[in-house]
Amino acid sequence: MPPRAVIAEDEANLREQLRETLATVWPELEICEEAHDGVHALRALERQSPDVIFLDIQMPGLTGLEVARQASGRCHIVFVTAYDQHTLTAFEQGAVDYVLKPVQAARLATTVARLKERVGRPASSVAGLLRELGSGPQRGFLRWINASQGQAVRIITVDDVCYFHADSKYTRVVTPEGESLIRKPIKELTQELDPSSFWQIHRGTIVNVHAISGVVRDLRGRTQVRLKKREELLTVSDAYTHLFRQM
Repeated sequence: MPPRAVIAEDEANLREQLRETLATVWPELEICEEAHDGVHALRALERQSPDVIFLDIQMPGLTGLEVARQASGRCHIVFVTAYDQHTLTAFEQGAVDYVLKPVQAARLATTVARLKERVGRPASSVAGLLRELGSGPQRGFLRWINASQGQAVRIITVDDVCYFHADSKYTRVVTPEGESLIRKPIKELTQELDPSSFWQIHRGTIVNVHAISGVVRDLRGRTQVRLKKREELLTVSDAYTHLFRQM
């Protein structure tokens, strides 16, 4: 089997340049998928299980560093980056390789030579590198989740979620297209989600503020949230009605 790779780069011309240069310096390499943002890159990683992933560090959706957390130990990683001395110094640890933009054939050939020695061996963990770059999981808010839908696992960006609702031992993740399940409890989600975008409106419900179309009251005077892309109404408990006083 030839080695397989995913290319993740949001700029189409740079993605094409990398693909064409790889075809020259490593013709045996099969590019099994190309991704234009971090979310697509993560999905490609799950679908393809590549030997190598080329990751642009700065991508929309998810950064290359966030994708690298999931790729760590699963495939060999090459970062594609603009020049930054601190970043390059961190890469010299050797857990991963890097190429600079714009990609130069000679430098990429050096990377390919290193990869050829590594492909077929267990991939290195990049946890130390990510700590060095100051991008540990403790920084920033939750941006995506893996959720179960039947026998499949979906990768969902939190921006696509209408609301989360506690359901026994699980939490339902509700999007305009349907529902999935995660094991993360509501209490934990409230600590990981951006509070400016996700409001807890009930002990068991967190709503995406951007998914709200308005607020109504039922016959008992209880506040309910109306959503833009879902038919159901979400009940707001008295403890959280103050969030909607200006609506």
